[in-house]
Amino acid sequence: MPAVRNKIIISINTSWNVVNFRKGLIEALRSRGYDVVIVAPRDEYSSLIAAMGCRHVELDMDNSGTSLLRDMVLLWRYWRLLRRERPLAFVGFTIKPNVFGSIAANLSGVPVINNISGLGTAFVRGGLLLRTAKALYRVALARSKMVFFQNDDDRILFVDGHLVRKEQTGLLPGSGIDLVRFAPSSEVRTRSDAIVFLLVARLLWDKGVGEFIEAARLVRQELPGVRFQLLGFLDVENRTAVSRQNVEQWVGEGLVEYLGSTDDVRPFLRAADCVVLPSYREGTPRSLLEAAAMGKPLIATDVPGCREVVDHAVNGFLCKVRDPDDLASKMIEFAMMDDASRARMGAQSRNKVERQFSETIVIEKYIRQIERLSALAAK
Repeated sequence: MPAVRNKIIISINTSWNVVNFRKGLIEALRSRGYDVVIVAPRDEYSSLIAAMGCRHVELDMDNSGTSLLRDMVLLWRYWRLLRRERPLAFVGFTIKPNVFGSIAANLSGVPVINNISGLGTAFVRGGLLLRTAKALYRVALARSKMVFFQNDDDRILFVDGHLVRKEQTGLLPGSGIDLVRFAPSSEVRTRSDAIVFLLVARLLWDKGVGEFIEAARLVRQELPGVRFQLLGFLDVENRTAVSRQNVEQWVGEGLVEYLGSTDDVRPFLRAADCVVLPSYREGTPRSLLEAAAMGKPLIATDVPGCREVVDHAVNGFLCKVRDPDDLASKMIEFAMMDDASRARMGAQSRNKVERQFSETIVIEKYIRQIERLSALAAK
């Protein structure tokens, strides 16, 4: 009987993502005796990976670039790494690992599990970039043992586009939320407090930042005391990034407060009345899940990903995509509600996350797939 390999390679486009979003999965794998190796670019969070009991292999990747030469170099580096490590499975998150890591794993005979957490700019904007992305996904996912999606719209799009076979696919409730770490606060906001709307996201136009700002202008005309806040990275490398100059201009106008970026969103969520995400398309947005777990009402666009988290007029409101007027009307409607109605919405958010989005659901689905691969390898 051959020796059973127990090494799992997890590859993501930032170490920050590993530390903040994959800790529960890594702990679950290690508790079952798996040797977890993290393959990701080096950033200020890489030093924290060793404390999670994992080995970190640094791998540079041009996350937002489209250079064929750089991507071929990335493919070669993945192939060389996988030939050396010979893991039981390659688990890919985010676009570049899902595409080039998966192709390299296929060439190396390593089983692949993918997580398509969102479709990115190419699927929002279309054109040549979209055609290229589809062609790459079709090749990369052809032999994957499981391709997890975070909403059924994305899964159907990939299946109908012949990018993946239906029997290869599964659904996850986002990244899953730690319901102990993200829990409602016992603090009670008083009626005299100004209503605070908070947008938590990387500051990209595709996240609806422009619509949030225009809606803020409209709301302020009727309700001058309402406050608007932005929390998230100014991602200057992304082609759809909002510039620092834009943000400084909005802050200067008094339209919005920019809170910077943080490793712990909980204090900011706790201080908000409503969390807003006017995104053009999502996988299952973690910012909404975290806010919901903390008992916050939500306002989001009626698009794939967001509509999975927001039940209209139950735990928040859905608005039209790319429509600041409709977003403003939903904000005004929320601001005019009484305290008891807003509290009921927040309680419904928490209930929904407890039922559908617990981190344990996600971890169990991954463990099931990996143990299936382990059993096959033992034969």
